[in-house]
Amino acid sequence: MTMRKSWRQGEHYVWGTAAAVCLTLLIVVVLLLVVMVNGLGFFWPKELVLLRLTDSPPVMGELAGREPGQGDQARYGGDNLRIKVGNRDLYGMDFQWVKGEAVQQVETPPDAVMLERVEFGNFYGFLKGLRLKDIAAPQGKDAWQSFKLARSQAWERKEALLERLDDLMELTQETEDIRLRMARLRHENSRAGIDGETPAGELARLQARSDELTRIFEERNREIVEQTRALESNKAVFADSAGNEAVISLTEIVRAVRPNSMGVFAKTGFYLSKLGELLTGEPRESNTEGGLFPAIFGTVMMVLIMSVFSLPMGVVAAIYLREYAREGLLVRMVRIAVYNLAGVPSIVFGVFGLGFFVYGVGGVIDDVFFQERLPTPTFGTGGILWASLTLALLTIPVVVVATEEGLSAIPRGLREASLALGATKFQTLVRVVIPMAVPGILTGFILAMARAVGEVAPLMITGVVKLAPSLPLDGQFPFIHLERKFMHLGFHIFDVGFQSPNVEAAKPMVYITTLLLIVIVLVLSITAIWLRNSLRKKLQTATF
Repeated sequence: MTMRKSWRQGEHYVWGTAAAVCLTLLIVVVLLLVVMVNGLGFFWPKELVLLRLTDSPPVMGELAGREPGQGDQARYGGDNLRIKVGNRDLYGMDFQWVKGEAVQQVETPPDAVMLERVEFGNFYGFLKGLRLKDIAAPQGKDAWQSFKLARSQAWERKEALLERLDDLMELTQETEDIRLRMARLRHENSRAGIDGETPAGELARLQARSDELTRIFEERNREIVEQTRALESNKAVFADSAGNEAVISLTEIVRAVRPNSMGVFAKTGFYLSKLGELLTGEPRESNTEGGLFPAIFGTVMMVLIMSVFSLPMGVVAAIYLREYAREGLLVRMVRIAVYNLAGVPSIVFGVFGLGFFVYGVGGVIDDVFFQERLPTPTFGTGGILWASLTLALLTIPVVVVATEEGLSAIPRGLREASLALGATKFQTLVRVVIPMAVPGILTGFILAMARAVGEVAPLMITGVVKLAPSLPLDGQFPFIHLERKFMHLGFHIFDVGFQSPNVEAAKPMVYITTLLLIVIVLVLSITAIWLRNSLRKKLQTATF
């Protein structure tokens, strides 16, 4: 009887719902744990192991994995070992399997060096000496300390040269702006039927300034090239575990540590420095090394631009459908169309954005405002503006549906009371209905934002790139460059995980980028949820 009663009351539905929620939470927790375990430990400096083998030269590197093998070695139980040997310029690979029965001796030499380089990945070996040209070797120091001080001096000079190079790029931009002004003047003169210069000699003045800037550019560029060559001649000599020497320029060594000699505090400092580089640095090595700042910046800026368009348009459309439009066949068809748009594959929106925004609107803008730059397109190619507008169209149905639900949840009596007190329909909408529907509107915004952050397919054809040379926001007028291409964390995951020439070595970066993308979604969502709850409490307090 009790079971029948419970069945009639529908308790099995409650238990089924609770089980589904628990299963969903478990899947999410497991996903986060997998990403965190594989991502957070990547930057911690690992012990360098030197394996002396019976039938081949020694192998040194980081222990990256193992599998059951033959033999009874004391330290690793005869397992076959997967070693990250690095030294890609010497071996052409990052990993090597070593059979357990071939391991004769296992050592962890305290003087083993791990070099993080600009190219060719990590180098594992031993310091042999220095070959310095215009950097004085510090006196009274051992070889390792002398190397660290010389490398520090080399990188200080390299950063100074990079700053001069940035100034040179600004000079190049100024020269390009002058040439564009000259082209615009010539175009205006040809339209007006004027041959040659303007009466004020503006073209001659601009040409003289352009020639002067070109001369200054060539002189400074020649100086930078000469100083760079001289700086690159300062090198250090290293040897791998087999004795093969590698001569490496000091300016190519990003970091140099002896992980087997590092304590907990030294390893913690190294870990924090790598995290800092991840959040603020530029990518290198085909995006498999270095930082992710351009991708983080591009992702956040794209979401903000998308929100500026999708939220107002979605809210206005929902208000019209719910508050002003008369119920009928046309309104029902519009609602069905909105619901169907929410299920359209994202790549379809990308194709629409490419045809309508990039080639259509962007082409018109180039014809009207940037004719002197044609046939090179300015807005008629992919950029962060068109990618954001495409994602705005993608997320508007979510905002419309959530806003309509929020508006429908407001009691009709409140509207009637406001109208009875003499307020107009617009005043009732602005002062009563919309403020009370804000929590529902923000719920739709949260869902739309979470979906937009993870979309990649539409971006691949509307503006995202593997490596963006310039950010969409910088210190050059007009400061916000919506026509520029940008980097995105989602595309970075795809590129590193599936397009990298060395996928196995790049796998940890995939987990790190995934974790970072999840953190950004959580931060943006938590901020919006906090704002929604604050407004809800404020409205409840005002009601009482």
